[in-house]
Amino acid sequence: MDGPWLPRPLRLGLTGGIGSGKSTVAAWLRERGAHLVDTDAISRQLTQPGGAGIAPIREAFGEAAITADGALDREFMRELVFRDPLRKAQLEAILHPLIGAEAARQAAQARPGQMLVFDVPLLVESRIWRTRVDQVLVVDCSPERQVERVMRRSGLTEQAVQAIIAQQASRSQRLAAADIIVANDTDTLAGLHATLEALWALWHPAAQAAPGPSA
Repeated sequence: MDGPWLPRPLRLGLTGGIGSGKSTVAAWLRERGAHLVDTDAISRQLTQPGGAGIAPIREAFGEAAITADGALDREFMRELVFRDPLRKAQLEAILHPLIGAEAARQAAQARPGQMLVFDVPLLVESRIWRTRVDQVLVVDCSPERQVERVMRRSGLTEQAVQAIIAQQASRSQRLAAADIIVANDTDTLAGLHATLEALWALWHPAAQAAPGPSA
């Protein structure tokens, strides 16, 4: 956290590298009362069978990019965009406007005065998202811990995880973009929850005595 006091953002951008614990922080903030807009979940919805992204992806990348049940073939696309930055940019040009439109629709459902949290894995890489939020919260951990966590939960090899990390903004780039940094190098939730409680109390002084989400 940064400084003894922070103004409460009405629109908080939440980001972090793969394996950082960003999703855990997002879930905590939602339970605490924030209105969460999860852009990764939106991306998955757009690329499920019948999703709005399927037709333009099929047109741009061919039938090989679509599974037999009509969803995006994620393994095929992952390999393709890792090898070819131009194809990655092409995919982003299809999905990012659709994600932005759906995120705006979901954000409009927040209650008046309710804090909005935009969970955006590629927030640092995107100039547009930085202009849409009041503050950026980065969940941070060491690259070694990222690799360890992702290997444990996904079964991917270390080389595969390193390749994913290499495609994301660097740790230094994320930290440079942060208004708030939440360190999450341990695998126990107690320390992370304590940090989030302190942050929430800075934003919502009247809620300091209220019970937080269950661990």
